[in-house]
Amino acid sequence: MMPTDAGSDATTIAAAGELLRALAAPVRIGLVLQLDQRPQCVHELVGALGVTQPLVSQHLRVLKSAGVVTGTRRGREIVYHLADEHLAHIVSDAVAHAEETVRGTQHTHADDADRTETTQEQR
Repeated sequence: MMPTDAGSDATTIAAAGELLRALAAPVRIGLVLQLDQRPQCVHELVGALGVTQPLVSQHLRVLKSAGVVTGTRRGREIVYHLADEHLAHIVSDAVAHAEETVRGTQHTHADDADRTETTQEQR
């Protein structure tokens, strides 16, 4: 049996796994980071990420079907935006963690405890 957090059942955990799978591609991570800045249409995302229009459209479909992004038609274009700001936090935290790991400056909970203890001692 899988361990669960308080209030997390197997259905919720499975849904979280599906969400993480939908985010698990570099182009999709880039799309979420771009859409966190502001809503954008496909041609803006193509320019920002430097990838082809069909590739952006394909990844947007995956993100849309996973409920990560939504689109609003504006004339002949569809403007995409994040469905929920929590999604941007998930991706931003993952990117920050990856940067720390690459630089060898991994942040730990122990660092937080040390920082809190030092701050309290300074008071």
